[in-house]
Amino acid sequence: MKHFKLGILDQSVVRHGSDVREAIQETITTAKLAEELGYSRFWVSEHHNSTFIAGSAPEVLMVKLAGVTSHIRVGSGGIMLPNHSALKVAENFRMLETLYPGRIDLGMGRAPGTDRVTSSLLNPSNDFSESSYLRQLEHLQHFFRDTAGTERGFIYATPQSQTIPEQWILSSSGGSSKIAARFGMGLAVAKFINGFVKPDVVEEYKRHFRPSDQLEKPKVIIAAFTLCAETEEEAALMRKMMDYVLVEFERGKFGPFPDPETVRKYQFNSGELERIRYNSGRIVSGTPDSVKEQLTRLATEFEADEVMISTMADTFGNRVKSFELISGAFNLREPVL
Repeated sequence: MKHFKLGILDQSVVRHGSDVREAIQETITTAKLAEELGYSRFWVSEHHNSTFIAGSAPEVLMVKLAGVTSHIRVGSGGIMLPNHSALKVAENFRMLETLYPGRIDLGMGRAPGTDRVTSSLLNPSNDFSESSYLRQLEHLQHFFRDTAGTERGFIYATPQSQTIPEQWILSSSGGSSKIAARFGMGLAVAKFINGFVKPDVVEEYKRHFRPSDQLEKPKVIIAAFTLCAETEEEAALMRKMMDYVLVEFERGKFGPFPDPETVRKYQFNSGELERIRYNSGRIVSGTPDSVKEQLTRLATEFEADEVMISTMADTFGNRVKSFELISGAFNLREPVL
């Protein structure tokens, strides 16, 4: 069986009957739990213009998460780079590295994490082009390494931390795999966004990988929505909630988390069932043994060094239980000596 690590991606979802403060507090609690359960890293996402997801500023939230934990890696999954100034991203993450050296991950994506209008308001100079994204990545490396020079002298991203964050490129369709390879960064494949992404993405990344001063060999994460329960019946209820949410997303509805009772009674029509089948590749669900087998197969197929799981559930208790069951299935906890 392929050896791989497990991490968690948290999106700070505002559940039904909850509010944004509670959503963020649950993220903080989950980070501490992830460390206790033996997960290797904990990432938070960047979304905008959504009442469904409270996580809009991962670089701010990460300060708190790293502060309430001691050794788990904490990162962004990710910073949507075109929304930001490369210099400011470098400063934010050098500050994080100064506060928590050797524990910070900078996962970066090209997608806006929102609609085009909101993205334009976040960064009015964003032209949504690949060339601009590549230029930002190049500038970022110079800012991290104090080599950003102009005719008037050097520009330093402060504080000048002794270490830099571990950098990852996020990819859902494969288009960014060559970018990750070119810069010698890790590749995080978002199967929870695109259930049809194939291992070819990883093969291309590894074929074109150029060693960098931060990464000598290719490194791969595969990420999927993952739901685990003690019984098949409980797992099916969690899966139905996830299916409902994704169907609503496709309708452009990013509002409050649905009422669990409404979802339990809901009958999907034929068109919705077709979309559920279409989205099935984005989700892993079942009892602990089944989930373990599915995640292991996923890691093997994508030659992944780590699987990152994202879990949405109707209650915080069900989320916690899912993380606990998966940790137990993989024996993630270190033995007490």
